[in-house]
Amino acid sequence: MSIEKKAMQRIEKEFKDMTSKDSLYSIGRDSNNLFKWNAMIQGPEGTPYAGGMFSIDIKFPKNYPFTAPKFTFKTQIYHPNINSEGSICLNILKDKWSPPLTVEKELLSITSLLADPNPDDPLVGEIGELFKSNNFLFNQRTREWTERHA
Repeated sequence: MSIEKKAMQRIEKEFKDMTSKDSLYSIGRDSNNLFKWNAMIQGPEGTPYAGGMFSIDIKFPKNYPFTAPKFTFKTQIYHPNINSEGSICLNILKDKWSPPLTVEKELLSITSLLADPNPDDPLVGEIGELFKSNNFLFNQRTREWTERHA
């Protein structure tokens, strides 16, 4: 069986698992391309992202699960580890990826990143600095962005 066919089977299984139970995430996919999904995640309660719904595109490589899928925020978000193009700085999306991980676990990690940003490894330096130097102002701006965009 080809690597691409195995990837399709794994992607199909994960999609079925996430849509056949009470998942924390709303998942959809491109009807013409099984390798493209969209997820909606809720901003975690108790954070300045609470009340927001964030859209994330997911693109699977042809050799999934041996290579991590690419997660990209489509909803604009004010966060030190997510830039204006929607790229996410999170180690398990890159060098800490391993085949047993699933999309659902990755989305959980992204939700955790919203609740607990890592300002010491920022993708957007000025937001990371603001998080460390003036958390009140960071939270205020984050809430404003969430209300405006999510």
